[in-house]
Amino acid sequence: MLAAVALASGCGIRTTSVPVDAGAAPSRVPCKLPSADVTTRSPESVAAPVYLVCASQLVTVDRPVPSGAAGGADPLVAARALLDQVQQAPPETERRAGFSTAVPAGLRVENPRTDDPAGTLRLSSQPEDLSAEALAQLVCTYAENEALVTDGSVVLGGPGTYPPRGYLCTSQTKSRPQDVTTPDVLKRD
Repeated sequence: MLAAVALASGCGIRTTSVPVDAGAAPSRVPCKLPSADVTTRSPESVAAPVYLVCASQLVTVDRPVPSGAAGGADPLVAARALLDQVQQAPPETERRAGFSTAVPAGLRVENPRTDDPAGTLRLSSQPEDLSAEALAQLVCTYAENEALVTDGSVVLGGPGTYPPRGYLCTSQTKSRPQDVTTPDVLKRD
């Protein structure tokens, strides 16, 4: 019995007094859609990258958006179309691959105020009140659209009196969206 206890306790992993961040826990979900699973698009839509949560990180999937919402489109039209896609519950194929969304269904995006910095998008909730994953999903999705990026960041505000902030989508944001997204400093005109 003593030999069995010694064998069980000596599994090869040593303890350490130094905290170690080994990243997200391993996952059995593939976070990859089958190549045969192509999003059906109409002639009036184009594929846009949208960030979803999979295995505790952000991964892009292509979703159809109206062609008027792509590229250099009107920022509010683009922001609303992308928000609509990132809010949608993933279809069965995406769910089986491990994808989910943290962006609340009731969130809306509105026009900036007259005194807001250029490129500001106002959300119906304060960005800081969203979960870290939801904010990271939204920031990274918006960062993929050139019409929604100002000086390298996505400028978001909420309904309150707080000033808008610029948010960055970095490789760390994508790999650890549960960490708080740090706002970028805005340059005032």
